[in-house]
Amino acid sequence: MKLKDYKEKKLQDPEFVKAYEEIQPEMNVIRAIIEARTSSNLTQKELSERTGIAQTEISRLENGTRNPSIKLLQRLADGMGMVLNISFTPKNTTIGKKR
Repeated sequence: MKLKDYKEKKLQDPEFVKAYEEIQPEMNVIRAIIEARTSSNLTQKELSERTGIAQTEISRLENGTRNPSIKLLQRLADGMGMVLNISFTPKNTTIGKKR
């Protein structure tokens, strides 16, 4: 079974869907770090050298075994020559509207 097929099958299970949705914020941060680093054509080692953050820590961030602080995210952004942006986006159109 291919991973895509397995995921589609698991997404039929409401408990799996709930757990999957709960980890999405962390996964989004991980994806953003990896995409920013690779789009800057930097290896983990090069980013480590630019930021003073150990390469092992960058690896832990990217594999999800360590949650970054905002200060750490800012150091990573600076090392990649990027601006850190954090936003809150409504889940649906009824949030924030008066009833």
